[in-house]
Amino acid sequence: MQVAHFTERPVRYLDEDHVLRNRAYFAVSNAHFDREKAADDYNYYLDEAVYCEELGFDGVALNEHHGNPFCMGNVMNVEASILARITDRVRIILIGNPLPVIKHPLRMAEELAEIDLISRGRLITGWVRGAGSEQFFNNANPAYNREMFNEAHDFIVQAWTKPGPWRYEGKHFHYRHVNPWALPYQQPHPPMWIPGVLSPETARWCAEHRYPYIGLGTALGPTCDLWDIYADEAQKHGYQAGPENFGYLIPTFLAETEEKAQELGRQFAFGGGQNAFSRPEHTLPPGYNSKAAIRRLASAPRGSWLGVSKDKLMQQGSGAHTEDVNFDEVREKLYQGYLRSQENFQTIVGTPATVIPKVKTLLRVLRPGIFIFFSVQGQVSNEDRQTSIRLMAQEVMPAIRDYAQEIELVDPFERTPGSVNLQAETQRAPVVDREPLEELALV
Repeated sequence: MQVAHFTERPVRYLDEDHVLRNRAYFAVSNAHFDREKAADDYNYYLDEAVYCEELGFDGVALNEHHGNPFCMGNVMNVEASILARITDRVRIILIGNPLPVIKHPLRMAEELAEIDLISRGRLITGWVRGAGSEQFFNNANPAYNREMFNEAHDFIVQAWTKPGPWRYEGKHFHYRHVNPWALPYQQPHPPMWIPGVLSPETARWCAEHRYPYIGLGTALGPTCDLWDIYADEAQKHGYQAGPENFGYLIPTFLAETEEKAQELGRQFAFGGGQNAFSRPEHTLPPGYNSKAAIRRLASAPRGSWLGVSKDKLMQQGSGAHTEDVNFDEVREKLYQGYLRSQENFQTIVGTPATVIPKVKTLLRVLRPGIFIFFSVQGQVSNEDRQTSIRLMAQEVMPAIRDYAQEIELVDPFERTPGSVNLQAETQRAPVVDREPLEELALV
């Protein structure tokens, strides 16, 4: 099993009241931007990735968002290029570049090839459609989002594998001269891991292309359902899906004592946490999500850390929210949501002794060959962040690696995704274990 570290690289100096007043991170004015503190944090987060390599993580994962202080990674390829040079062993995992909103797949192919070359083949590239708010920030039509995603992906693969020069005329992209002189170090191209949030279309697309699908902290029951959708699609394409086809990212924070862990873990709810990433009108622009995807999001537990909360959706639909914000009431509601997220196994907080059995439960249920720890959010000091990472690496990782080996969680480097042939008339094997969900009342 591959074990990686991830952080959103949050803006740590922002007054929480600005986020609460705006009811989201997206669209908080950049009048509050602090250049000196931002410079400090950009450099710290790079140092933190190097620290993860020193502690033995297999990979460090990056993402990007635009116009949003929830995440300082505005152009993650810049960070990835730096890490390609200042690290030696760790894999650089991009989850992922938002193809429909970047709108320049040839430039993307060149950038990623350079990163792969500088790192001597340590790049794992991933693609995303981009959050709903990214469509606003980048002036992209959400109705064409999936079309542009598919076309950009196909073009990049061609740019990496088809000798040039050649001309390309597609529906959304046009190039008179395709002949990049930066091609990936890995042949035919870097591995591709695709993150997602309960979209059945994305799961089927991943299965068709034999790409690992990374669940982004989604509720366990719906995630199991999505794994089955992937596995059913894989069977149609003649192979048995296994742990090498699945990954899971989970918010995790550790400290030396349970009290300290809970105190700092509350920062996952700072400003509303992931549920306050953007307001509903920005998160779900018309045409962006399919009806099936919206139904799955709506069925997620109230404690879900990713997506739009049910309370917000109800407020948006009824127009019930007002301009007045009682910050104390909001913070208490956020704290209760943080507690529910732990009950739902969507946030893991504690000491190594309490975290290890929870992670083992996740591994038993979802059987992922890729496991990504999402480090704490909010206004947490460098020292506390590093303590959490150190405890994760030195005490949690050895235990879960042993357990992963015990239950045969092979990763994509041990077994190529899609390489286990399955005859059409043969019944596929299960890819999840739902029994613990019944024991935990999470079905």
